[in-house]
Amino acid sequence: MELIKNTEFGGERPLFASHNLHLDHVIIRAGESAIKECSNIRATNCRFEGNYPFWHVHGFSIENCFFDVGGRSALWYSDHLVMKDTRIDAPKMFREMSDIEIENVEINDADEVFWRCRNIRIKDLKLHGGTYPFMFSNEIYVDGLESDSKYVFQYVKNAEIHHARITTKDAFWEVENVTIYDSELNGEYLGWHSRNLRLVNCHITGEQPLCYAHNLVLENCTFGPECDRAFEYSSVQATIRGAIGGVKNPLSGCITAESYGEIILDEHIKEPASCELKLWDGQTCFDD
Repeated sequence: MELIKNTEFGGERPLFASHNLHLDHVIIRAGESAIKECSNIRATNCRFEGNYPFWHVHGFSIENCFFDVGGRSALWYSDHLVMKDTRIDAPKMFREMSDIEIENVEINDADEVFWRCRNIRIKDLKLHGGTYPFMFSNEIYVDGLESDSKYVFQYVKNAEIHHARITTKDAFWEVENVTIYDSELNGEYLGWHSRNLRLVNCHITGEQPLCYAHNLVLENCTFGPECDRAFEYSSVQATIRGAIGGVKNPLSGCITAESYGEIILDEHIKEPASCELKLWDGQTCFDD
């Protein structure tokens, strides 16, 4: 592997179609597509200021690097990336990619990151600002996530998430086959129109959570007091520790909670209208 160290590049495509390079303490100045159509690239201690540096790159690692705001849309149409200990201040990162490993990364403009990506493994990621992270992505494993981005995890399939703290709005809409463990989910309208969404040991806050959901499962979860009108038109199996502020017209299944606030079962309830609401008495919905 050729080592290129302590230098800088700018302009159009300065390293186009390069292979087997180690870039160390290299600065990519203003310009476009610095490392395009490349393979087997290693970048350490580098700074990226120009647009679109990593497009159509196959097999690469990025460690202890920095993407300035000018380095937008830096990682598209690429695969087999390992990124560690890196800070990103630019938006629209990770698009149409596969086989991504992320560890100890902070993205400070998480607008439209991880769109249409497949096979993502994440350890300790921070997302700040922006909208729609992870849109249309699938095959995702996360252990450690902090996010205040809006509309996170929409239209995602086949994801497993551990130890997340997500503050957002309209999270996990239209997801399919998603399980979340030991996490805190803060925001309005969580999990609407989801299929096979499972929450285990999670704390949920925000208005009108988990409506229009199909095959929804909650195990040993807790709710904030503002969680009202939950489960409208949802098929659900839920065990809730403590109180839930309100339930409205669940479709079917069983909910067990220690206490309920307002329960609305009105003329707008949809068939089969068979959801059973229980209080804790030593048995839960899962014991039947």
